[in-house]
Amino acid sequence: QLQLVESGGGLVQPGSSLRLSCAAAGGPFGLYALSWFRQAPGKEREFVALIHRTGDTYYTDSVKGRFTISRDNAKNTMYLQMNSLKPEDTAVYYCNAKGIFYSYWGQGTQVTVSS
Repeated sequence: QLQLVESGGGLVQPGSSLRLSCAAAGGPFGLYALSWFRQAPGKEREFVALIHRTGDTYYTDSVKGRFTISRDNAKNTMYLQMNSLKPEDTAVYYCNAKGIFYSYWGQGTQVTVSS
């Protein structure tokens, strides 16, 4: 089974930056499409960003131009660079790895954007 661990969250002021990391163990990272989701209080979990095995990326409209997803298969690590953070970005951020038949989730890391 693939294990995913998120890190890098914290409490920051609006306009600041954070870089989230997702470290994987238990399988070849390159076999999976990787994505970030987030869940804010009182809201459903929502898609944030995706990076395919090819390296192609896709973002939800609310983070385009501010967030950048990347992956380093040699290090079995995925990243989410978050710039110009807004209070509405406050959520628990989850790492997801999706293969052909299986999908894996991390336990999440808290991001709080507040002045």
